[in-house]
Amino acid sequence: MNQEEIRSLEITNYPVAGVDEVGRGCLFGEVVAAAVILPIDKLTYLEELGVTDSKKLSPQRREKLDLLIREVAIACAIGTASVEEIDEMNILAASLLAMERAIAQLNPQPKLCLIDGNQLLRFKLIPSIPQTTVVKGDSLSISIASASIVAKVWRDRRMVELAEIYTGYDIATNKGYGTPKHRQAIAKLGYSDLHRKTFKIKEVITSQSLL
Repeated sequence: MNQEEIRSLEITNYPVAGVDEVGRGCLFGEVVAAAVILPIDKLTYLEELGVTDSKKLSPQRREKLDLLIREVAIACAIGTASVEEIDEMNILAASLLAMERAIAQLNPQPKLCLIDGNQLLRFKLIPSIPQTTVVKGDSLSISIASASIVAKVWRDRRMVELAEIYTGYDIATNKGYGTPKHRQAIAKLGYSDLHRKTFKIKEVITSQSLL
């Protein structure tokens, strides 16, 4: 689908929730999802302000847009899946669960969910809602892009808070991703209780210890 087709979906199926997750590829911490319902008359406004895929924005820009999105949104919610859930069910299932948890908190509930990526939600917690997956949705849909920004800002703040407790892993800087410094810290300090044990950290430790 292109941007025009997605915008048409957002208008004809209103209210529509854009849904995205962040932290899927991290070695540390929960996976976080956001679901956002925007007023139709604010879609162009947010687009003109520069709302797009959160990965394309600076941290400072994301913070400002997060505030604007929350101000105009009809509904906005965060859902998470814990490290234990990630290790128990795998990261894909945990990401989908976090998305559903975010949607479940929306009031009103959407008539359609636009899901970033190519995986449909499994709706184990709430009655099924019509959904459309959108590959690279955070670059094509303002609703999904807004969710990507809200989720990213929320999770980054959470990582900064946790960095004060889980010292030595450079979490405030790497936000849980497997940077060389983070991997070296794992090799030296071992796992914390918030490291994802099913991710290939052992191989990382082995390779780093040979450096």
